[in-house]
Amino acid sequence: MSIVGKVVAVTRYPVKSMAGEALAEAELRWAGLAGDRQYAFLRQGNHGRFPWLTGRDLSDLVRWQPRFADPADPRGAAVSVTAPDGATYDLRDAALAARLSAESGQDSRLIQVGRGVFDAMPVSLATTASLARLQAAHGAALDPRRFRINLLIDSDVPESEWAGRRLGFGAAAALLVNDPIPRCAMVTLCPDTARRDAGVLRTVAQLFDNHLGHYAVAALLGPIRPGDAVRLLD
Repeated sequence: MSIVGKVVAVTRYPVKSMAGEALAEAELRWAGLAGDRQYAFLRQGNHGRFPWLTGRDLSDLVRWQPRFADPADPRGAAVSVTAPDGATYDLRDAALAARLSAESGQDSRLIQVGRGVFDAMPVSLATTASLARLQAAHGAALDPRRFRINLLIDSDVPESEWAGRRLGFGAAAALLVNDPIPRCAMVTLCPDTARRDAGVLRTVAQLFDNHLGHYAVAALLGPIRPGDAVRLLD
């Protein structure tokens, strides 16, 4: 067992494709971080493999900020959402769904999925080493929030070196690192302005085989906090 890094940021996304919530502590459960991607807006009449309303449909969606009324009880807590213009809605308010439908041109409705609405696996992570390589190749600083990862780990090595291995966090939690994350147009969106920079995805595609970060699944349950040492368990 060796220490391979340190957690520098823990983020969950209460509503798929909306802004993330930086956490001082997240509870790792079998379904991922408690409250992560628990809600999503479903595009009505879309029967494809990806029916969710996302920033690909409405760029500004990444600037909408959801918050749990009780962060410790995400499954039962009410959720408020603040729009880029400062208007605040209860997540279940029909006026919110109506506004998003109007702005996106997609008739959408809210759904809640206790196990989370994930594209593939429930936890995502990346290292500062991977982001530094990407920024050097891109020739400009890139906000880690573009990549919507749950765990940013300060490490000198890319997370690909941990694929197929377990990482330990704090006193109890552990993750099994799995597949690299294929990237899409979401990474082109600035999290503060929602402006698109197609060059980001182009760099990821051309120099990183269109992958950045890795998926992971829970191996042992427990809290994960910024500052936790990251240990390679096997």
